[in-house]
Amino acid sequence: MFFIGTDIGGTFTDLFAIELESGRSITAKVLTDHEDPTQSVSEGIRQMVDSGQLEPKSVVRVLHGTTLVTNAVIQRRGAKAALLVTEGFRDAIEIGTEHRFDLYDLDIEKPLPVIPRALRRPIRERILASGKVETPLDRRQAEAEVRALLHEAVESIGICLLHAFRNPKHEIELRELIRAIAPELHVSLSSEVAPEIREYERASTTALNAYVAPVVGPYLRNLGERLALRGIHGALLIMQSNGGTAVPETASQFPVRLLESGPAAGAIGAAYIARATERPRVLFFDMGGTTAKAFIVDDGRPIVARKLEVAQVYRFKHGSGLPVQVPAVDMIEIGAGGGSIAHIDRLGLLKVGPQSAESNPGPACYALGGRLPTVTDADVVLGYIGTDSFLSGKMRLDKEAARQAISEHLAKPLGLSVEEAAWGIHHVVNENMAAAARVHLLERGRTPSDYSMVAFGGAGPTHAYGVARALRLRELIVPWQAGVGSAFGMLCAPVAFDIARSYTVSLDDAPWEEIAAMLDAMVNDCRGKVAKAGVTDSEIVTTRSADMRFRGQGHEVQIDLEGLQWPQVDVIEVQRRFRTEYERLNAVRGPDAPVDIITWRASARGPVPELPLRSASTPGKTAIRSARPVYFRETSGFTDSIVVPAGTFGVGEVLSGPALIELGDATIAVGPGASARLREDGLMLIELPL
Repeated sequence: MFFIGTDIGGTFTDLFAIELESGRSITAKVLTDHEDPTQSVSEGIRQMVDSGQLEPKSVVRVLHGTTLVTNAVIQRRGAKAALLVTEGFRDAIEIGTEHRFDLYDLDIEKPLPVIPRALRRPIRERILASGKVETPLDRRQAEAEVRALLHEAVESIGICLLHAFRNPKHEIELRELIRAIAPELHVSLSSEVAPEIREYERASTTALNAYVAPVVGPYLRNLGERLALRGIHGALLIMQSNGGTAVPETASQFPVRLLESGPAAGAIGAAYIARATERPRVLFFDMGGTTAKAFIVDDGRPIVARKLEVAQVYRFKHGSGLPVQVPAVDMIEIGAGGGSIAHIDRLGLLKVGPQSAESNPGPACYALGGRLPTVTDADVVLGYIGTDSFLSGKMRLDKEAARQAISEHLAKPLGLSVEEAAWGIHHVVNENMAAAARVHLLERGRTPSDYSMVAFGGAGPTHAYGVARALRLRELIVPWQAGVGSAFGMLCAPVAFDIARSYTVSLDDAPWEEIAAMLDAMVNDCRGKVAKAGVTDSEIVTTRSADMRFRGQGHEVQIDLEGLQWPQVDVIEVQRRFRTEYERLNAVRGPDAPVDIITWRASARGPVPELPLRSASTPGKTAIRSARPVYFRETSGFTDSIVVPAGTFGVGEVLSGPALIELGDATIAVGPGASARLREDGLMLIELPL
C-alpha cells in the first residue's frame, strides 16, 4: 500500500510516495503547469508509474497541497463574488483598521478587498452584541438585493452580518432565501467561516472564502477525476493551513483554510523529524522556487497562529495584506526562492526578489527563455548546483546562460566579476533570511542558538548551511527527501479541524454550564468533520482552549483548558494558567485587573501516521564520487569539494566538508569544518563549526 503526497508550488510540483510495508519511497518533481496545476500532479504520477516502481491500484491515500488559493487572491483571479452586510456597514471591509503599517509613507497603499463596493449590499437587520434581535430581517429587501446580484451574474455570495458570531439566525435565514432562488450558488456564512469578534477581519475572511470557493470546488473535482484516469481510487485528503488534512467536501466548503497548505505541510514534516531525532527545539527553513519561509517547532509541534495575512501590498510589512481569521501554522516569509530575480535598485545596491522567474520562463540556466539572473543561476555559477545532475540528470542546466545573465545585468554595471556578483546574490539572500529568522525567534521569546535547523525545499539544503552559520546554530538536519519536503510532510499530517467562537465573558462571572454546552457542540462539530475522513471515534483527540486578556487590552493570549472539570470549572486554576502564559510572553506579571475571556476554541485530530522511513543509500553501490570547485565564504573563494550522490552515502558514514550531497532534486552544502552523518531513516545530521 502506498501513500502519495503532492505539493503544487510556484515553480515545481513535488510528489513523494512511500510504501507502508517496506518503507520504499519514490519521488518526482515536474515544472508546474499554471494553466492547469492538476496536470502537473498527473504528470508526476505518470513518471512514477512509468518507472515501474508504482502500481496505481496500490495507492490507498493521496494527500494534496496547493498554491491555487493564494495565487487566486494575489493575482485577483477568483470568482465574481458578492457580500451581504448589515445596513450601515457596507464599507467596513474597505475602511479596515486605523493601523498604518508605515507611519512615514504619505502615499501609503492599502490592500483592496476582493469584493468591490458595487457587489457589497446592505441588508436591513440588526442583532446586538448580546445576541438579541433588535431589528428583524427584512426579507423583501433582502430578496430584492439577492435578485439584483444574480442579475449581475455573481458566482458566489458571502454573508457577514453584525454580531452573527453570537447569533447566526439572520445569516441562516439569508442562506435559505438564496438557496430558494439559486440552489447551486455557493454561500459563505461568517458564523461558520470565522465566527469571531473584530468586524473587519471577519468580513475579510468571509469575503475571501466566497471569492475562491467557485474556483476550488471544480479544481478539486478535476483533481479527483485526473487521479481516477491514472487508475488511482484511494482516498483524497486536502492539506489545510493549520497543519491538518480534510476531505475535499470540507475543503470546498472552507477553501480559505487552504491558503498556506503547502508551507504548513512542510512544518508538519519538520515536526515529525524533530520527534524522530528527539530535538525539543527546531527552526524549520523551507526555501523553494519562489519564496523562503521559517517556522518554529517546539516539543515536536509547530506553533499555530490564530490568523494569517495574505496578498501583502508591501512584502514583509505586516498589516499591508488582507487579514484571514483562520488557524494557520505560524510562519514568516523570510526571503527569496531559487527563481527570485536579482537586480540593482535605485541606489545602486544589489537586491534579490520579490519578482520571480517561476517555472515560465524560469532562471536563465533552465534555457527555457529566461534572461534575468536568479538565485539558482548564482548557485550554478558558484558550483553548488551541478549542470548534469540537476533533477537526477533529467534536466541539464546551461551554466553559460547563467553567467551571461549575471554578467549583463549585475557584474558589468557594478564593476564586478561574474563570480563576485554571483556570490553577492548568494550571500545577500543568506544574510537577509538569517536576519528575518532571528527577529522571528526573538519576537516569540526564543533564543536562536538553542535551536537546530531542519531544511526543506529545492533550494533550502543549498542555502541552509549559510543561514545556519549566520544564526550561529550548531546543527543542521536534512532528510534525503528534502527537495520534496512539503509533499513528504503531508504524509505526516493527521486529519484535523478547528473551530473558534467569540463569546465575551468575565472570568469571575462566566456561565460555565452554558459555556460547557457550547464547547461540547463545537467539539462534536470538529469530530464530525474528522470522522468524514474515515477516522474512528476512538482515534480522535480533542482539545479546548480560550483567548483571554486583561480588561481593556486589545490582544488576547491563548490558554489551554484541558484537564479542567466541566461545568464545575476551577476559576483560580484558569487564572493561574492565564497569568503564567501572559508573563512568559511579555516578561511581566501583568496588571491587577479583571480578566475577560473573548473567544473559545475547540479542535479534533486523528492519529499521526507512522511512516517506515529509511535511507535512500544503496548498500554496496559503487558510483564514483567526483569533485568540483565550490565557492565558500570561509575560504573567500573556490575550494575543491567532494560531490556525493545520496545513493552512495552509507548509513553511519561521516562526511567532512567541504562537500556537496546531491539528493537528485536538491543539493546539501556541507561547508569547511562541518561534518555530516547519515542515519538509517535517511536523516542527515550536519554538525556545524563554531
